[in-house]
Amino acid sequence: MSDSSLYRPAVLMLVAFLFKLPGALRHRRDPLVRSVTALLAVASAVLFLAGTPSPAWVNRLSGAPNFAAPLVYGLLTACSGCAIVLLIRWRGGPPVQVRKRSRWCLGAYSFIIAALSALSAAGDTPVERLRDFDTYYANTPFIREITFLYLVAHIAAALVVTVLCWRWSRSRSIPGLLRAGLVLLVIGNVLSLGYGTFKFAAVGARWAGVDSDVLSTDVARSLASSSALLVGIGFLVPLVGQRFAGACRPWAAYLALGPLWRALHEVLPADGLRIGMRPSGKLQLMRRESVIHDGHLALAPYVDPLLRAQAYDYARSRSAAPDQAEALADAVMVVAALRARSSVCELAPIVPVGQYAPGRDYRPGHLARVSRHLRGSSSTAYACLDALASPAGVAV
Repeated sequence: MSDSSLYRPAVLMLVAFLFKLPGALRHRRDPLVRSVTALLAVASAVLFLAGTPSPAWVNRLSGAPNFAAPLVYGLLTACSGCAIVLLIRWRGGPPVQVRKRSRWCLGAYSFIIAALSALSAAGDTPVERLRDFDTYYANTPFIREITFLYLVAHIAAALVVTVLCWRWSRSRSIPGLLRAGLVLLVIGNVLSLGYGTFKFAAVGARWAGVDSDVLSTDVARSLASSSALLVGIGFLVPLVGQRFAGACRPWAAYLALGPLWRALHEVLPADGLRIGMRPSGKLQLMRRESVIHDGHLALAPYVDPLLRAQAYDYARSRSAAPDQAEALADAVMVVAALRARSSVCELAPIVPVGQYAPGRDYRPGHLARVSRHLRGSSSTAYACLDALASPAGVAV
């Protein structure tokens, strides 16, 4: 399992661990957060230690010719156990059952790690083997048991994780980023199953007196590298994607309000509000929403509630959904009020200020829907307003 290509997924796991570390420190009592953090830390350590030339350095520092191999196998077994525990806690369920299953899993894999340590101490591996430790010592007492135990534990964990992630990814209730991460985890663990299978095949061939080391040194190693990379990306997609989406969401909302903001900005005096040299998306969004609300209040004297009702009925008659019809009605009312204000400045107010203001509905997404109806001079709001003024009408 020695390959410098393992450093790439190791870095990905380390980045994911660093992303998760602040939350883990804040929520150190949360077992799910602890499981995720532990898995990322152990997986990163496994990949760093398994990648060339790390095993040679570990052997040199320890003074033992093959100290790195049992160490990596023990960490890989710990990683397998952490993965199963994470999914047990991820899926949830009755707390008593979740704790019981997690303890059983941790106990079983802890026993395997202890057995690997004992077998390593009892075995004799005088010749350093960085690439073919499994097959070279396949018939050595105690060492062959190490290979058997860690491969069984690894294959069992990869199979369990594959099945559970696949079932979970098919649920309609999970977010898209989490679904993408789960699919990558499924593919990565399928490749990990292939890694274990080819390793077993190479070791089994040695037991039968046949040399098929290429299955272990070439095929299995390439599968391990690809598997680790996909698993690392699978963990990063939900973690990094969630933060990126959270940072982009205010800017997306800010841009969506652009047409409505530009329409109302002209009725207000110059905005003297300053919010710093590099304002965040949330601050920019708040500023734009504030301008929109102030613009609505400034247009209140020119609003015709009857026109809004007519626009709503017009949209509903053309099979528009209620929320879309409400948004179109408010957009039409804004356009009509702007026209009334600009064309006849001395026009007497239709209703007293504050009695009714377009945009009074501040449900999430409503202002964005209103804004979409104001894009361009040929927008649906203008078309609807012209249709209400003309008996012939137009399609909206």
